Amino acid sequence: MSAPVLAGTLRRRGPAPHLLRRYGVYAALAVLFLAAVVLDTGFLSAGNVRIQLFQVAPTLLVALGMALVIGTEGVDLSVGAVIALAAAVVPLYIGWGLPVALLVAVALGAVSGLAGGAMVAFTRVQPIVATLALMIGVRGVASLINGASAKPVTDPALLSLGSDAFAGVPLTAWLAAGCVALTAVLVHRTTFGRQLVAIGDNRRAARLAGLPVRRVLLTVYLLSGVLAALAGAVIVGHGAEADPANQGRNVELDAITAVVVGGTPLAGGSVRVLGTVAGALFMQLITAVLTQHDVHGSITKIVEAAVICFAVYASQERGTR
Repeated sequence: MSAPVLAGTLRRRGPAPHLLRRYGVYAALAVLFLAAVVLDTGFLSAGNVRIQLFQVAPTLLVALGMALVIGTEGVDLSVGAVIALAAAVVPLYIGWGLPVALLVAVALGAVSGLAGGAMVAFTRVQPIVATLALMIGVRGVASLINGASAKPVTDPALLSLGSDAFAGVPLTAWLAAGCVALTAVLVHRTTFGRQLVAIGDNRRAARLAGLPVRRVLLTVYLLSGVLAALAGAVIVGHGAEADPANQGRNVELDAITAVVVGGTPLAGGSVRVLGTVAGALFMQLITAVLTQHDVHGSITKIVEAAVICFAVYASQERGTR
């Protein structure tokens, strides 16, 4: 948005609503954090902080990929199934070493992402339909590989990935932080990032302008698959079991919620990387606070649903810019 247009928008709507829409998630996160500290004196204990970071890291990894896809006016419903696929193959190849097992999982995640991206880019199938088909098919493949039951994982290297810490911070949190930094650079400091945003803002105009629309779409879905596969490996290491029938279920909804709450509009044309981080932390804090105060799980879901509705409403308001 150019400066004159932005100024006109602010004059019509006022600066307060604009600031609330842009920075509301950070304010809400700060308020929720203070409430959590006041209500639970042990909330800031080292053990509890580590638990929260362990739990939010996989969701954040998936949400980063989802933010890129949503930035192109798409959506990736297959990320939960890719997590299941990673959970199935990592234990199979862990005997070759953790790097090989991770490489296989990431490669399969990339293939799944490329398949979804190809359907969107070349056949113009709606992203929700293309990735829904992948979600069903990939989870079926994962169940075929691993069988129907959960299997324990005992490899020390894999367990370390999901449970060890460096400088007091879980390795999974370091991994997520590194991916956040790379994603921020990709979106805000590269030509690819500018092309991604332009395609999400107006795909037809981007195509007429000569932008490599298909290549960008393939790349964002590939990255979404890769990040989901990394999340799958982290989940297996942290839980010490491979359960493709259940692991990764509904993570796509958590990721979409984190992205939208963080300020990335469902209409595309913008990617808020730090907002996505704040959105993931916000949703994790809601769950943690309600759980620690023995609020029934049904109430927790109702609260989460209310947050999702508000975030989608705010996203639609942004989409009318």
